[in-house]
Amino acid sequence: MMKKTDLETMSIDDLWMLHARVNKILSIRIASEKRELEKRLAYLNGGSAAIARETELATRGVVEGKPRRRYPPVLPKYRNPSSPLETWSGRGKQPRWLVAAIKSGRKINDFKIDATGSSKAH
Repeated sequence: MMKKTDLETMSIDDLWMLHARVNKILSIRIASEKRELEKRLAYLNGGSAAIARETELATRGVVEGKPRRRYPPVLPKYRNPSSPLETWSGRGKQPRWLVAAIKSGRKINDFKIDATGSSKAH
């Protein structure tokens, strides 16, 4: 390490040569660090690209080359009497209107669509 007083006593030519050496060393180290960071970024982007591809395949229904099985349409089994367009097939999460009605004391069978009313559900 050079002391501040050493730098103050150096000639302009010596200081300029020191400046050139420092610039050369810094540029080499910066280039090396940049390459390392670019490698890490490429690795991380490669991982995120793979995740993005897998997500895209999953949203299209394809995972590991296998297409998602097609399910037939399911007829609704339950209808909201206050809003007849709101129906539920009995699969998946219960709709809010049904959850609220059950909490108020009604039974799920109160909303069941009979065989004659099932054609209206479409």
